[in-house]
Amino acid sequence: MTEPWQWDEPTWRGHVERVRAGRRLVPASWPGGARVAVALSFDSDHETIPLRDGETRPGKLAQGEYGARVAAPKILALLAEHGARASFFMPAVSALLHPGEVEAYAAGGHEVAVHGWIHERNMLLERGAELDLTGRAVETLEKLSGTRPVGIRTPSWDFSDNTLSIIEQLGLRYDSSLMADDEPYELLAEGRRTGIVEIPVEWIRDDAPYLMMERYGALRPYTPPRALFEIWRDEFDAARAEGGLFQLTLHPHVIGHRSRLVVLRDLIAHIAGHGDVWFATHAEIAALAADLLDQENRP
Repeated sequence: MTEPWQWDEPTWRGHVERVRAGRRLVPASWPGGARVAVALSFDSDHETIPLRDGETRPGKLAQGEYGARVAAPKILALLAEHGARASFFMPAVSALLHPGEVEAYAAGGHEVAVHGWIHERNMLLERGAELDLTGRAVETLEKLSGTRPVGIRTPSWDFSDNTLSIIEQLGLRYDSSLMADDEPYELLAEGRRTGIVEIPVEWIRDDAPYLMMERYGALRPYTPPRALFEIWRDEFDAARAEGGLFQLTLHPHVIGHRSRLVVLRDLIAHIAGHGDVWFATHAEIAALAADLLDQENRP
């Protein structure tokens, strides 16, 4: 096997160019004259994390069940208080376990989007398996929510060599798994424009790295929950100053506990306290970005 330090330029350049960031897609102003767009998202993984790893005992499954049983209703109530719509990325198995939750998301005016079948690790799959699982997830969410999903967040933000072509094949309009910018951008496939919008994520704007606990490993929630308010407030304030997008990724089973949900409550109150904010789903952000692409392509 050739070592990376032995690669010639076409080889290492080819790896880099396989999936790349294209044009940044930010309007001159957001709808309603808003200065900043806010895209709140929740990955409703629930029991699928242990199930994916073959862990079938009640302990870890109960941690996931908390996300559906306790946290999700509280999150929906909090969003309703502020009239804030959000995007819920849900593995199909999680949706099948909790169909009423999917219905509640849709009834609240929120987006339900793809997050794999059972939170599988797509980089370990052959293309056919990844396509089958993703396609079945799309169909399942459409059946349960009444609306065909237009976007995907890959489980664990993994992105295989086949993921982008699968997104194209299934007709999805956006992805939210990559980190090449703070703002939405078009995805390029080996230099080819795809028309697919990327709504970028970032570990800084994710609750899991700060708050996760692994009993038999080294992972511990070392960050005090209230410290997250300062981090995410600063991220929002900077996005607003730049006239850009503030995107946040949360997990009901992580953020939904009492001492942590207060942080989300304070953050949403801080955001909503500004009169120039557009709370939008990821699908709405992607549609606006796609309009910018269409305008560019018109003669």
